[in-house]
Amino acid sequence: MQAARHVVCALSGGVDSAVAALLLKRRGYQVTGVFMKNWDSLDEHGVCAADKDCEDAYRVCQILDIPFHQVSYVKEYWNDVFSDFLNEYEKGRTPNPDIVCNKYIKFRCFFHYAVDNLGADAIATGHYARTSQEDEEVFQQKHIKRPEGLFRNRFEVRNAVKLLQAADSFKDQTFFLSQVSQDALRRTIFPLGGLTKDFVKKIAAENRLHHVLQKKESMGMCFIGKRNFEHFLLQYLQPRPGQFISIEDHKVLGTHKGWFLYTLGQRANIGGLRAPWYVVEKDSATGDVFVAPRLDHPALYRDLLRTSRVHWITEEPPAALVRDKMMECHFRFRHQMALVCRVLQGGRVPGQWEDPAAGAVRLHTSEGPAQSGDGHR
Repeated sequence: MQAARHVVCALSGGVDSAVAALLLKRRGYQVTGVFMKNWDSLDEHGVCAADKDCEDAYRVCQILDIPFHQVSYVKEYWNDVFSDFLNEYEKGRTPNPDIVCNKYIKFRCFFHYAVDNLGADAIATGHYARTSQEDEEVFQQKHIKRPEGLFRNRFEVRNAVKLLQAADSFKDQTFFLSQVSQDALRRTIFPLGGLTKDFVKKIAAENRLHHVLQKKESMGMCFIGKRNFEHFLLQYLQPRPGQFISIEDHKVLGTHKGWFLYTLGQRANIGGLRAPWYVVEKDSATGDVFVAPRLDHPALYRDLLRTSRVHWITEEPPAALVRDKMMECHFRFRHQMALVCRVLQGGRVPGQWEDPAAGAVRLHTSEGPAQSGDGHR
């Protein structure tokens, strides 16, 4: 008789991961719950939210009668996620720490801990996402030898695992999983991928998981939570006072504590002004933030977005892009933003060979240009 498959499920102390663990156990798997502590300071009310979340995750394991483990990645989170977050803001860009956290913490540190230390056949999370694999295909990945070395045979036939959108389009979290490695994705199960949030809540209510069902939806930065963002950021970065300047007549409209605090396209809260103004440009040399008076102002729009090297989930760029140096694709730069059809064009990166994995996205279509947004990745 074959031993039960061992699946290690990341538990956050919330309802989604709790129901994910429940569903895995219902499938007959040997399930282990793991809580990750990645941030250890107090919030603005003097409370360490991680301790409460850990207690809730432990209680889930008690209710489901599964083993519980706790691991700390505070150092890794600081080095790989938070330092990058601060560096990007200092450069005037707006990072997405949730994407970086998934890449380095959940799908690298946790993945290796589950496989190497706990002997997992697969890992699971409470993300609303799907892959192109069924469970049994995930378990088979354990026995497939991956190519070694930096370079692979270009003619090697490989069935790359695809990341697919969840059934619940509103809750779909594939945007935050966009930098996960192929190795981790091959060994991952997303039990909630085919469910809606309402149905997940119903399952929790019917299975004595009321303590996580009553919790508010997690918001804010990954593992840090919702805070007064400007105050939080200025605890780590030096204030650089500057002025808000109208893009139309260069009139000074107000002052701010740092040009890096603002994102292109963001509404700027300027004291004394009732009408909304939106960030158009930022001058790092002078500290000035240029703003426009309307959301449909031409200065807020772009028809070209340049990217650094693209992370391909399947590890190789699409054949059409390699062949033609351009391809049509669906594009979004924010979670829950509607997908729009755009053209991705491969280009030359300074200091590198021409690479179809790096280039530009042409945003202009017959529908008009896309508005600047708060994502740079």
